[in-house]
Amino acid sequence: MRSRIQLGKFLGISLQIDPSWFIVFFLILFSLSTRFSEEHPHWGSWTTWTVGLLTSVLFFVSVVLHELAHSIVALAKGIPVRSITLFIFGGVAQIGREARRPGTEFLVAVAGPAASFFLSALFLTVWMFTRESNEVAAVLSLWLGQMNLALAVFNLIPGFPLDGGRILRSIIWAVSGNFHTASKAATTMGRIVAYLFIIGGIITALQSDFFSGLWIGFIGWFLLNAAQQSYAHAVLINSLVGIRASDLMTRDCPRVAAKLSLNEFVNDYLFRTGRHCFLVMDQDLFQGIITLHEVNKIPRERWNEVMLSEVMVRLENLRWVTPQQDVLQILESMDRENINQVPVIEEGRLLGMVGRQEILHVLQNRLNVSA
Repeated sequence: MRSRIQLGKFLGISLQIDPSWFIVFFLILFSLSTRFSEEHPHWGSWTTWTVGLLTSVLFFVSVVLHELAHSIVALAKGIPVRSITLFIFGGVAQIGREARRPGTEFLVAVAGPAASFFLSALFLTVWMFTRESNEVAAVLSLWLGQMNLALAVFNLIPGFPLDGGRILRSIIWAVSGNFHTASKAATTMGRIVAYLFIIGGIITALQSDFFSGLWIGFIGWFLLNAAQQSYAHAVLINSLVGIRASDLMTRDCPRVAAKLSLNEFVNDYLFRTGRHCFLVMDQDLFQGIITLHEVNKIPRERWNEVMLSEVMVRLENLRWVTPQQDVLQILESMDRENINQVPVIEEGRLLGMVGRQEILHVLQNRLNVSA
């Protein structure tokens, strides 16, 4: 994966820039500066490029605010949001899980376009008050008002994964009561929209404006891929519905003594068994778990002197689940906390372990059967 530039955090959400964003940023900057130079030749080069730069920056601030609106509503509904990333096609908020109710999805989806409509009205209001008195402010605010309006309208196109597609899915979900059916319908619309963009881009490129047509076609290609990936994700989620921790937990968890050194553990257990997670025991008492992740934290030259009891994840620090807990919730928790296994505990007794490997195995079997 390409490295991303970290801008900081807001409400616990990481704000990032993908390197591809610089391509579109400089294209917009160059386009705006050229346009302003032609329409306002009396400005001078310094003013033209300064206004172009400020307008470009404010436009992408608007994109971030659009995504922040989604994120704030998601957080208010208890849905985790990891990051907001600016990239070549705009911005995207990485939301930790799907909404569990159609009403929640509707509110999260509509928040972005609502924010863009608000920004459009704000900038157009500034334009109305400055068009007779401040040419620079009027030009800047008019363009930003129009672009935020276009951003809102574009995102309301009813094709998944655009906001309009998510709104459509929430409505179909509310009417049908079936998330999978709603996802399939919204994704089909998303594919239709994507193909229309691709066809429109080809026609535009061949008949009038090659660069604009190419850009429209690329947007269509991006939407097509995003729609297919989103539907695949929805299929995966549907495949895990109804599965509990007790359905797939591993009961024969390998056990190791807390007094073992890391070197003994790696050579006598980790390498020989091929297992990824071990229960650390002090006689018959469960103390914690040890995985390759903990081993890798310790330099190899210290493996002989460090005991498992020193590096294991202790029982009191473990994220554990009950046998009745939904696998989707467990997977979301694993992803959020960056862990690969969780113990299954009932009334203080360790029943087994649930890991990503077991979940993926069950998932693969279900998908193979449905195929």
